[in-house]
Amino acid sequence: MTAWTKKDLLGIKDLSVEELELILTTADSFKEVSARDIKLVPALRGKTVINFFYEPSTRTKMSFEVAAKRLSAATYGLSKSGSSLQKGETLIDTILNLEAMGPDLIILRHSAPGAPHLISKYTQAGVVNAGDGAHEHPTQALLDAYTMREKKGKIKGLNVSLIGDVAHSRVVRSNIFLLNKMGANVTVCGPATYLPKDIAGLGVKVTTKVDEAIEDADVIMMLRIQLERQGRKSLPSLREYFDFFGMTEKKLERSKPDAIIMHPGPMNRGVEIDSSVAEGPRSVILEQVTNGVAVRMAILYLLLGGTRNEDTN
Repeated sequence: MTAWTKKDLLGIKDLSVEELELILTTADSFKEVSARDIKLVPALRGKTVINFFYEPSTRTKMSFEVAAKRLSAATYGLSKSGSSLQKGETLIDTILNLEAMGPDLIILRHSAPGAPHLISKYTQAGVVNAGDGAHEHPTQALLDAYTMREKKGKIKGLNVSLIGDVAHSRVVRSNIFLLNKMGANVTVCGPATYLPKDIAGLGVKVTTKVDEAIEDADVIMMLRIQLERQGRKSLPSLREYFDFFGMTEKKLERSKPDAIIMHPGPMNRGVEIDSSVAEGPRSVILEQVTNGVAVRMAILYLLLGGTRNEDTN
C-alpha cells in the first residue's frame, strides 16, 4: 500500500487516489477504537496539536479535538477572539509565535481561501486545512466518502447529487474533487444564482431541477445556504427556497428507495431539509459525525507518524 509522505493536508486536489484510499482504510482501524469502552490509544503520545479556528465551528473543531485526545496527543485550542489577531497581529506572525513553541501539528479553519497553504510555508509543523473560506474542506469530503463507502460498499460508480448553495460551499469543491478522482458520477443542483457559471468545468452534471437531481441518485447531499459568505441576498425568501429546493418526504418519494440522505452540517431545518427527512430512516447525517472522528484520527496518525501496529490492535 502507498506510504504517506506529505507533511500537510491542504486539499483534496493535492491527493492521489492511492492516498485517499490509504486515509479511508486507516480510518477503519480507528472506527473500531471509537467503539471500545475505553476510547484511547497511545499512538500519538508526546505529540502536540493546536486547533486554530478563526471561524466558528462545532462539528469540525470538536471532532479534531476528540480525535487527537483519543490518540493521546496533547491538544490546545486557539480562536480569533482569544488571540493577538484581535490586537492587529498578522496571521503569519501568529503562526511564527506558535512555531516557536514547537507544535507538531496545526489545524487551521480560516475565512480566507489559501490561508492553510500560506501558513504551511512558515512552520515546520504539519498543517491541516479545516476549511478555508469557500475554497476547500478536505476532511469533510473524506468523512463523507467514508460514509458513502460504508453504506453503499463502494464509491466508484455511485450517483451523488449535491443540492443547495453550490456557489459558496467549500464542502462542494472538496467533494467534487474526491468523488471525481474515485470514479463517482456527480450532479450539482440549486437555484441559478447558486450555481457558478464555470461549475460544469469541474466534471459534474448541472441542473436547477431537484427531481432531475434525485431520480437516479444513490446519495443525496443537502447543502446549507451560506448567508455569511454572500455579498447580497440571492433569493426572494427562505420559504420559497424550501418549497423548490428543500428536501421533504414528498420530494424523496421520487428518488430511489435505497438512496441515502447526507448533510455536512450545520443544518437549517425547514430551509434546506425537513426535520422528518433529517431524522428519517434514510438519513446518515449523525453517522457522518461519528465517522468524522475516525477519519480525522486516521489523518492525524498518518501526518504525525504514529505506531499503528502496536497501538491500535
